[in-house]
Amino acid sequence: MGSTLQRPKNSKGQPYSEDSRAWVRLPALFLRLTWETLSSNYVNVLLVFVPVGIVLGALEMNPTAVFIVNFLAIVPLAALLSFATEELSVKLGQTIGGLMNATFGNAVELIVSIVALTKGEIRIVQSSMLGSILSNILLVLGCCFIASGARRLESTFNATVASTMSSLMAVAATSLIIPATLYASLLRSDADAEKNILILSRGTAIILLILYCLYLYFQLRSHTKYFDTEAQEDGGDGEGSGEQKEPEVLGPVAASVCLVIVTLLVAVCAEYLVGSIDSIVQTSGISKTFIGLILLPIVGNAAEHVTACVVAYKDKMDLAIGVAIGSSMQIALFVTPFLVILGWIIGQEMTLHFQGFETVVFFLSILVVNYLIQDGKSNYLEGAMCLGTYIIIAIAFYVYPDDAGDIGSMVSNFFGR
Repeated sequence: MGSTLQRPKNSKGQPYSEDSRAWVRLPALFLRLTWETLSSNYVNVLLVFVPVGIVLGALEMNPTAVFIVNFLAIVPLAALLSFATEELSVKLGQTIGGLMNATFGNAVELIVSIVALTKGEIRIVQSSMLGSILSNILLVLGCCFIASGARRLESTFNATVASTMSSLMAVAATSLIIPATLYASLLRSDADAEKNILILSRGTAIILLILYCLYLYFQLRSHTKYFDTEAQEDGGDGEGSGEQKEPEVLGPVAASVCLVIVTLLVAVCAEYLVGSIDSIVQTSGISKTFIGLILLPIVGNAAEHVTACVVAYKDKMDLAIGVAIGSSMQIALFVTPFLVILGWIIGQEMTLHFQGFETVVFFLSILVVNYLIQDGKSNYLEGAMCLGTYIIIAIAFYVYPDDAGDIGSMVSNFFGR
């Protein structure tokens, strides 16, 4: 958008951003890059909420207003993070670029969760992590299937890549089921259940991080041929490609500066957002679980949602699957274990022991998605199934109170004991 505008020129016919005089060139270059960055996405009009949200939070105004305004402010900041990361990846190549996307792809969720963790809001952290996974594998994937199915009878994608990702998600689901069932087993034991769960969670977190590193090596080094179709569909096969990648807007330095600035703004907005949650819960009656599991992930993943749907509409299903399931896998195998280790370092007892109902919902969601993608084909009906499942889960968590019983009492009540 911004690059199509006529650039002002000096007396020699050169754009001011290319002027030989540094005192002219640098400000002009800064203004041009700023404009092209801001005009990269229509959602950036919401950036007006960023200063408003910070001011409302700093002045300790109405908590509801602070929550809503900062909620809206994080949407364009997430889009800018995604844009800057993609620009930085252009120069760094496939391997480091993939690592950058893995690191910054879920930056908003990570920042919000770190802020909540430092405040001792373990429930917000856990529900936000689980909600990010569910929104990606059900909401985003469902929208991708529908977007692609709206133009064609059936879409195909690399079943090997999809099954590898879904298998890792099954491992992640197992890592949550084991602590929940262990806790239920220890309820009537003399052993210290909380201490044992903490030890199990920290050990499991280390193993999951190792598995994630192995997956990165698998994807970027040892088995790159499985992921080549994604690069080819994205027009990255070099000369003669009919559909080239979008031209680079920001250089490495400008993209890095943008990442730092946007990350700081996200951290500030997240600070005020998390700080207002308690008041929102008390005044609105909405549970912390619903806020963390449904509302926050939609904001944090807004940019990824749009990207995945657009590429799916263009029938680039491998890329869409990579965004949807790949992002969920990063949350499950990297972000959540990282937060457990971070909590260990800062003295917060963050564990992988989620509530029993949440664990069951997560497992069933993984089961549904595995069935839908195992044949390497999709259509709009399968997308509707994913969306329907997500809406049912959202309604369930809307009526799910924060003080609900854990899996031990749930199993006892289920079997009538």
